[in-house]
Amino acid sequence: MPNEESTMELIWGINAIARLIGRTDRQAFHMVSTGQLPAKKVGGRWVAERSKLIAFFMNDAA
Repeated sequence: MPNEESTMELIWGINAIARLIGRTDRQAFHMVSTGQLPAKKVGGRWVAERSKLIAFFMNDAA
């Protein structure tokens, strides 16, 4: 499974997640804290997998 490892890119922090999805920090925080986005809190910071965020929006748009 080295291929899966190399494609997994973690996005750390609300600011980085917000930039990726084109939202403000406040909007992104609301979305992750209410479970609207696939993210988890790890050590006090929010983290999301880039591919899961992109897939989430691709499925949402379809």
